[in-house]
Amino acid sequence: MDTSEKGCASRLAYDGKIVRVRIDHVELPNGSMTYREVVEHATAVAIAAETEDGKILLIRQFRYPVGKEIIEVPAGIVEDEEDLVAAAKRELREETGFDAKEVREICRFYTSPGFSNELIVLYHAKDIFPSSLPGDDDEFINLMPTGKKECLRLIESGAIEDAKTLVALLTLLR
Repeated sequence: MDTSEKGCASRLAYDGKIVRVRIDHVELPNGSMTYREVVEHATAVAIAAETEDGKILLIRQFRYPVGKEIIEVPAGIVEDEEDLVAAAKRELREETGFDAKEVREICRFYTSPGFSNELIVLYHAKDIFPSSLPGDDDEFINLMPTGKKECLRLIESGAIEDAKTLVALLTLLR
């Protein structure tokens, strides 16, 4: 059975700095009609950077939508026509003050495909070295190099709640 849905009409509800929201009128596989709210989001990159002694460069950052500080891997939006690896290396430099000689794609995943098209491309970075870029003016980040056993403890205790970070760490720790 074909389960695809066919878009019939679309209306832009919001056009912001980071997201666009549209309301689509769609035809379902059984012929009925419904609406879908779609959050359009640029592709993002996330980086699990590993130091020579096996620590992962995590960051702590206050996230306003959830009202608290979150432990994360460095990540950010890919700028217009920017190469994905270049974006990953730029975000790593801006958020941690390090660059990497070796950057390998781990996986790609949608953050919440029920309402958003946001795709995150996750990388593993090794052979890192100091090389900073100025961070974004609206980001206040604390670097948190963390051993692999401590990463697992943070996951098991519920201290890591960010999906991209869970995917990154569980992939590296398996």
